[in-house]
Amino acid sequence: MASWFYASEGKQQGPFPEGQFRDLVAQGVVRPDTLVWTEGMAGWQKAAEIPGLIGGGAPPMVPTGGSGYGGAAGYASGGSLSVDFSILEFTWRSIVLLIGMIFVIPAPWAFVWYTRWIVSCVKVPGRPNLSFTGNAMTLVPWYFGFIVLAIALGFVGSEILSNLLFIVQIVLYWLLIKWMVANLASNEQPLGLSFTGSVWAYIGWNLLFAISIITIIGWAWVAAAQMRWFCRNVEGTRREIVFKGSGLDILWRGIVAAILMCFIIPIPWVYRWIMNWFASQTELAPRGSLGA
Repeated sequence: MASWFYASEGKQQGPFPEGQFRDLVAQGVVRPDTLVWTEGMAGWQKAAEIPGLIGGGAPPMVPTGGSGYGGAAGYASGGSLSVDFSILEFTWRSIVLLIGMIFVIPAPWAFVWYTRWIVSCVKVPGRPNLSFTGNAMTLVPWYFGFIVLAIALGFVGSEILSNLLFIVQIVLYWLLIKWMVANLASNEQPLGLSFTGSVWAYIGWNLLFAISIITIIGWAWVAAAQMRWFCRNVEGTRREIVFKGSGLDILWRGIVAAILMCFIIPIPWVYRWIMNWFASQTELAPRGSLGA
């Protein structure tokens, strides 16, 4: 049976089984002008535009997407992510972001502006027009609070406090991840995702990564394991997010990227190459399929 979502006050509600969703229609919760979505639809549509949904009768006829995302079968089978952007656009946007970071104060706004662009370049099977809806003002207290704390601890000059500052920085990165995941949308409708990995686990992964650098090559396997941990802890989706890249894959690509970036000019191409590979190794699979 199909599961349905509907949009209310800018938020995604659901999923609801077919029968329960029809009850919502009968109760007037889902009105003819309410945006709805289910498997097989390329994007959100008004309920009145779907034959059979408003007014009862036969089961709704779900329009299949013609935009390359496939119908219900394509959605259920999942697929890999992909990334597509022009080198020229990446270059000038990255330069603007770098300038914003150098001048410190514009950094939150530059970061959100850049994130909105890069997220729009990510293609997700069954989720057309991916976007980022976060507001830069959310970052302002975190960002400037950390700067003030860093300056204050810098005057003290204690090694213990410096280590504390490192932990605080990791915690802020954890909050940033949770905030970014929660603000992903498709066709301007929130996806309702959340990152549920604990802050202690995130701190542990970062400390393990720092220690693994001593081994010269071990960091790549830690990075792959951390990616799998991250994917497992993204909730709110009916498909499992799976990272299939191995430590060896990350290692040799990291070495090649480091060498090429020394020449400066290839940086945009290297960045796109690495992003495309990570995206291709991140798949959406029907839940339970991995153990089948």
